[in-house]
Amino acid sequence: MARRTIWLAVAVVGLLAATVALPLARAGEDPMSWFAILSGAEEVPARDTRARGLAYFQLSADETELSFILIVANIRNVVASHIHCGAFGVSGPVGVNLFIVGAPGGGRVNGVLTRGVATGPNSGNACGWSTLSDVITAMDNGDAYVNVHTNDGVEPTNTGPGDFPGGEIRGQIRTAHA
Repeated sequence: MARRTIWLAVAVVGLLAATVALPLARAGEDPMSWFAILSGAEEVPARDTRARGLAYFQLSADETELSFILIVANIRNVVASHIHCGAFGVSGPVGVNLFIVGAPGGGRVNGVLTRGVATGPNSGNACGWSTLSDVITAMDNGDAYVNVHTNDGVEPTNTGPGDFPGGEIRGQIRTAHA
């Protein structure tokens, strides 16, 4: 089962890389790209959930824009997704917003949660990132991760899938470029 999941993730990353890279890459250049495979097992603490996700990032040729896509499955009540600073197994503060919906208690999401372009980190973030270059350095060094936050809007919190405000699924960002 785990082996099949890994191969599926690799295939999806390859497909995403080809899909996103084609319009962004200039002739003769290899785009800088990163990916993260998200699961509850990577959250701190680990979460018992069937939810999964995959994030793909690509830096523009002029290194001023970071395009991203985040695909999720079997998750509900999504309220936010971010890039956080932090090594594997370490919780860190938010550095870049990817998706913010605000209100808790939404429906199930299967497919593209969000896609967009980041031009820099959140202003005043606690990661100490002031430029997009700072974010990229953290991603290259394994010091950044993506997670997806959920909240059903009913107290108490952290009662199970669909109700993990601190994060239901997480994936460490890894380099996909040479």
